[in-house]
Amino acid sequence: MTDGALSLRLIDQKPFVLFWCSRVAATLGYHMMAVTIGWTIYAITGSAFDLGLVGLIQFIPAVIFTLLIGHAADRYDRRHIVRLAQATHALAALIVLGGLATGAITREWLFVAVFLIGTARAFELPSGHSLVPATVAPPLIPRAIAAWSSANQAAVICGPAAGGILYAISPMLVCALCVVLFVTAMMLVTLVRVERLVTPRDPVTWASVLAGFHYIRARQRLLGVITLDLFVVLLGGVTALLPIYASDILDAGPAGLGLLRSAPAIGALSMTLLLSWRPIERHIGIIMFTVVALYGIATLIFALSTWLPLSMAALALLGASDSISVVIRFSLVQIETPDAMRGRVSAINYLFVGTSNTLGEFESGLLAALIGAVPSAVVGGIGSLLVAGIWMMLFPALRRVDRFEPADK
Repeated sequence: MTDGALSLRLIDQKPFVLFWCSRVAATLGYHMMAVTIGWTIYAITGSAFDLGLVGLIQFIPAVIFTLLIGHAADRYDRRHIVRLAQATHALAALIVLGGLATGAITREWLFVAVFLIGTARAFELPSGHSLVPATVAPPLIPRAIAAWSSANQAAVICGPAAGGILYAISPMLVCALCVVLFVTAMMLVTLVRVERLVTPRDPVTWASVLAGFHYIRARQRLLGVITLDLFVVLLGGVTALLPIYASDILDAGPAGLGLLRSAPAIGALSMTLLLSWRPIERHIGIIMFTVVALYGIATLIFALSTWLPLSMAALALLGASDSISVVIRFSLVQIETPDAMRGRVSAINYLFVGTSNTLGEFESGLLAALIGAVPSAVVGGIGSLLVAGIWMMLFPALRRVDRFEPADK
């Protein structure tokens, strides 16, 4: 794609628009399934530890397949990988639907579906992120990433809320609708056309497989930005605790759980829409660390709240701050990485960033089982503040980033 051949408006980038719509459909299905699985597991077991296991099980495929994922995304058509992942999502939804329809649903049955979902996301997200820059003109990459994030947040707002409401009517209805959404996402990806999707398929060697790690290690800005989110979300994530808060602390039921899961996305969507219109152009490093600290403060407010509206407001603030951090971090990663390396770097980024959410859920569930949900969330908020301060000192080059420009090294 050349700058002169295309209008510098996202709405005019047909491949991006189709891919954006696919992302909305797939993410809607994912979050509706998350509400269904989370509430069903807690209803069956009443265990905070089992809620944490959901995160751990989703984390395992990313660890196992990281090297394969990155190399595949750089060697093969990334659209095919995304479609296969969405088909796996549909299979997981069908498994849960079958268990509910036959009355054979158990925690182990649900864990099988969770593993399939984790495997699908491990392949889908790095491939999708590395494909986004190919769907727009280069000057539009930061705005495209902001809009890409808004697709996720729009789906997170509607998905959990719809999932919670429909679950109260019929859990099987939720699963059936998820299957439809995943199939729709597959069809939309099929329509995406871009000029260049893969690099020449050089022989597979350990050097080529590990090239992403070497590339990141040699660039302090990339290393800092990727590991920052890992530790912040690992310590500060509260997603796994939401069924406990909805059921035991806020007395809000499954519909309340859906609202709590939607609240971060309300703040995030508002912010990403603003960033799509007026992107951040200066003082990028300082802004990123500031919003990470704000994320920790919002986590503390949520941890101590016993009133649903305040809890939702805190989660909305958490989502807004995180969305700014996400846009900055993913823009830096994509801009500083050549297309031939984007699959491998994005896979490693997903391992450290994306799976921090799932591993953080395990940490939150385990800690909540030991000391209680509220103390666990408080520890997470304090931990996020500490990480922001420590990373500012460890990575001064990241703190000094002013504009979205590739570093010399």
